[in-house]
Amino acid sequence: MTTALALHPALSHPELLAPPVARALAGWPAASAELVEVAAIDPELADTAAFCARYEVAPADGANCVVIAAKRGGTVGYAACLVAATTRADVNGLVRRHLDARKASFAPVDVVLAATDMEYGGITPIGLPADWPILIDAAVAAHPRIVVGAGIRGAKLWVPGRLLAELPGAVVLPDLGVPIG
Repeated sequence: MTTALALHPALSHPELLAPPVARALAGWPAASAELVEVAAIDPELADTAAFCARYEVAPADGANCVVIAAKRGGTVGYAACLVAATTRADVNGLVRRHLDARKASFAPVDVVLAATDMEYGGITPIGLPADWPILIDAAVAAHPRIVVGAGIRGAKLWVPGRLLAELPGAVVLPDLGVPIG
């Protein structure tokens, strides 16, 4: 069974946004913020495959945001990677080299949740800590309107890819996302 989504201007529904996401969007120029829409979803369907199946969204129209812990010596830094839902982030190749890390791996969930004030399954590049680089696959940046998390499991955002590429700390990388399989 599929359910149509009711899209609304994101800033008109702050209850559907994690607090740092709402603050970040409120700081955008009005012309950009008006282009971001939000929809309430069943929190049990926040994971990409379930969301796409239930709400009839093509996986190619969605993006996943994963947080990476990059280690060199005794130093650990964090970065977000935003890739199309049909791909996976090239963590041990391109990401590790770009971050000049000896080792790169998915960051521990508890660390990510505490640092972002977002919910697992709703992490989004909008509103992340200012010192985290945001690596965005070129296909996501070029997408006219991609679906990303809203910082909570109970909502999704529709955002022009070019606006994500303009986020502070954003770097657009070709081939960041590699095909799954």
